Amino acid sequence: MHNRLFGKFSQYFHPRLIDALQGYDKARFSTDVTAGITVGVIALPLAIAFAIASGAKPEAGIFTAIIAGFIISALGGSRVQIGGPTGAFIVIVYGIIAQYGYANLLICTLMAGVILVAMGLTRMGNLIKFFPRPLIIGFTNGIAVLIILSQIKEFFGLQIEMMPADFIPKLQAIYHAASTVDVSTLLVAVGSALLIWFYPKSWAQKLPSPIVALVLGTTIVAFFNLPVETIGTRFGGIPQGLPSFAPPEFTFATLRHLIAPAMTIALLGAIESLLSAAVADGMIDDKHDPNQELIAQGIANIVTPFFGGLPATGAIARTATNVRAGATSPISGIVHALTLFIIVLVAAPLAKNIPLATLSAILLIVAINMGEWEGFLTLKKYPLSDSAVLVVTFLLTVIFDLTLAVEVGMFIAIFSFIRRITALTNVSLSEHSPMPDDSEATLARKAVPKGVVIYRVFGALFFGAADKLETILQQSNIEPDVLILKMHAVISMDSSALHTLEHLYGKLRKHDKHLILCGPHTQPYFLMQQAGFFAMMGKENVVANLDDALQRARELLE
Repeated sequence: MHNRLFGKFSQYFHPRLIDALQGYDKARFSTDVTAGITVGVIALPLAIAFAIASGAKPEAGIFTAIIAGFIISALGGSRVQIGGPTGAFIVIVYGIIAQYGYANLLICTLMAGVILVAMGLTRMGNLIKFFPRPLIIGFTNGIAVLIILSQIKEFFGLQIEMMPADFIPKLQAIYHAASTVDVSTLLVAVGSALLIWFYPKSWAQKLPSPIVALVLGTTIVAFFNLPVETIGTRFGGIPQGLPSFAPPEFTFATLRHLIAPAMTIALLGAIESLLSAAVADGMIDDKHDPNQELIAQGIANIVTPFFGGLPATGAIARTATNVRAGATSPISGIVHALTLFIIVLVAAPLAKNIPLATLSAILLIVAINMGEWEGFLTLKKYPLSDSAVLVVTFLLTVIFDLTLAVEVGMFIAIFSFIRRITALTNVSLSEHSPMPDDSEATLARKAVPKGVVIYRVFGALFFGAADKLETILQQSNIEPDVLILKMHAVISMDSSALHTLEHLYGKLRKHDKHLILCGPHTQPYFLMQQAGFFAMMGKENVVANLDDALQRARELLE
């Protein structure tokens, strides 16, 4: 009994950490620790920058990277996935905080976590692969543009009291504040960005460029006493240690307003985490468990709000860095979280001197690197429908919001898919059938009794192509006594097509004509059988091949 329960539980919850530790040795542990420390150091400036850009305090990003990073590595479905706050969430989180407040962001994150766990338990992880590539490129590039736009204030030192969340008001605010550019801030930001962009890749393994930019930027600002904003001047610094446990407060009256933003967080979290895990699979020749990954992401997003954290997901750049540093198991991700925790305990007081201009430069490079800009350059190579999905999703993401962009993009993609499949579905007069005024009939046609017409049906019969069945009797001048449908090449059928087939059968019977189905495929066969269609038309009129169909037709004619 115990084994059965454990086996059933393991079907739904089986972290990769359990498998990864089999045969684990000191050499792998040493490599994982080195990789974890490397990623932890890189994650520090990113976590701070993501939090500030999202409209939160810098410590919120660090706490999220520590707590969510630990949970995602310990419970996730990938061996090398690194979780935490990411740039993709900046625009969404900023908008939620601006509209609903930080307390309700915590509720949204918690709700999103529950949704993600439900998606994992119901085995919906594999459904993410049905999101078309142009749609993913469109909203990824849209988010990258919005991140770049959100950093203009800090990069140029513009005097904007509160940056609006929406696209048009944001452009207006930047335009009106264009004359308030701060030269010192701009020089620090440009210098930091150039350092990160041209930093030798051979050095990045041992000394990551964001850390070098952070240290140099902080040193230069302090040494020359430059009048630029820092974490200390705006936030007062970063507290040492983790925050206390504090359940988010909410009321049921506001809960219904948070469902849409919570769904947005869950959707983006699911897509980004599974894309990141898929990228990692390609780098280490492995296969992640998408449902377990969603469960881990959900648990992480349920826990972090109780410590004031932000939404978390899989981070593609940090995951790739983890792999390149030699990670072999989730231990590296756990070490990455512990490294961040130790840094907070020891070096938190030093963070108050970090200039916001350097953090904005780091985010600017992150946004440029996360965008798949070559997608725009190759639009002409795509089918028109795919190009439309990419462009529309991009524009809606930038101008409106991600949820609307994904909904409209998916609608266009689905509509285009239906059109393509419908075009492939064909109903045509078989070469065996007699043609009107055909005096030179072939031997095959002579074998078909007079009054029998054969149609070949090819493709998928569904609601988009069901009307092609209705035109069968109008496609020729022949009024058949027996209509044979060759269905060997019908791979799929839905209830709409079945209804049309029932209607066709009814029209034939109304005129005392007959219908014979020849060789229906497995899925259509069981659908028609379960719906009682075979019982309606008589099982003797459902045959395996054309010879049997012709024999049955002769019997009906006699």
